[in-house]
Amino acid sequence: MINLHWLDGLAILLYFCSLWVIGFVRSKHSADDEKNYILAGRRLSLPGFVMTVVSTWYGGILGVGENTFLYGLQTWVIFGLPYYVFAILFAFYLAPKIRRANLVSIPDHFEKRYGPSSAVISALLLLVLASPAPYILSIGILLQAFTGLPYSTALILALIASLVYIWRGGFGAVIRTDIFQFILMFSGFILLVGFAWMSYGSPLQIWDQLPETHRTPTGGNSFSYIMVWFFIALWTFIDPGFYQRSAAAKSETVAKKGILIAVGFWFVFDMLTLFTGFYARILVPDAQALMIFPLVGEKVLPPFFFGLFLTGLLATIMSTIDSLGLISAVTFGRDILWRIRKSAPKFAGLSSVDLTKRGLVMMAFLSLILALSVPSVIGLWYMIGSMVIPGLIIPFLGSFTRIKLTDEKAAISIILPVITAALWWLFSRWFGSPFSSIEPFYAGIIVSLTMFALFIGFQKR
Repeated sequence: MINLHWLDGLAILLYFCSLWVIGFVRSKHSADDEKNYILAGRRLSLPGFVMTVVSTWYGGILGVGENTFLYGLQTWVIFGLPYYVFAILFAFYLAPKIRRANLVSIPDHFEKRYGPSSAVISALLLLVLASPAPYILSIGILLQAFTGLPYSTALILALIASLVYIWRGGFGAVIRTDIFQFILMFSGFILLVGFAWMSYGSPLQIWDQLPETHRTPTGGNSFSYIMVWFFIALWTFIDPGFYQRSAAAKSETVAKKGILIAVGFWFVFDMLTLFTGFYARILVPDAQALMIFPLVGEKVLPPFFFGLFLTGLLATIMSTIDSLGLISAVTFGRDILWRIRKSAPKFAGLSSVDLTKRGLVMMAFLSLILALSVPSVIGLWYMIGSMVIPGLIIPFLGSFTRIKLTDEKAAISIILPVITAALWWLFSRWFGSPFSSIEPFYAGIIVSLTMFALFIGFQKR
């Protein structure tokens, strides 16, 4: 358990009070129509766009710390570099088209391009992909470390604290809180790196003291393992948060420029977290890997400043939970229940916003179960990415081309790769290593490419 000075506790209390005030302010004026609740009226400005995209991207900050502590530079290679590349491609080729399409979500996009069946199937997969479970896990671990509460209780409190203001405020509340949390997350890590630099030397001096494996791009892992993470970074193209913000932007220019500017902020924040991980490896070498950020902060920072750093950690995680919480609610309530309401009479009289709010409750319950079932941030990322992305990425990118598939063929192209990757993952777990020395992601993406090519060939014939 981390020991907090009363000044640290004061900083954390001020953070929560400020967050809820910002989250609820103006929420009573939020319209109940879909455009305002889900897309903030499509009026998202460039500064707001940048800050909400950047803050949403780092919810797994404890997992980043864990990986840096164990593997060093490899963390930036798998969690930084490939995402910059794919985000830049997204900015140039997809963001303007998404804003121009004037749709609400990725399932809307699938329905317009292929049909209703592929829309519902894609929504089911996105519900898993956009789950805030890994980040609820992270903040639950932090709260447990601060308070000594049982793990399950900490998870429930974390979930309520992160989602309570979304019910009324929708995406507008998410944007306002993300701006506040963006400032805190950068301030917290700048404080820690600054104090560590003054007390223990520059990051370059620390670099020379790191184990040799920590200074290599692979961190001692196989090239195949590293490449899987590169492919998992394709997540960027089908990230529902990117889609939502691009659709909510004031213009195509804001969507494009916003992502390009966000890449620059990602690089700065990646360097801050990487340096912090390096300091942790030297200063707290026997620490629990998942907790190295708060532990090195406790060692380096004086009271109140340590509390400010902890608010930065909380802000980093909670900004992702509320964003993904809303997206999951939209996916479940609007993209699934609203689409099948004709076959479910009890939903027939409800609007898409009403169903989204019901989806928020259901999403919270499902995320809690997932976080309790797989208590590893990196493990959740790897499992979800390996199974879901192979089914969505090729059909989604294909929808921006002149390629045309029937709804039935598109649905099959989505389902079979996911089933293949899931079975491969189960067999790999059974044997204790990748089945046939092939990672689950590769098996799924090979099936996806093969099926897509066959369907196109048949259709042309």
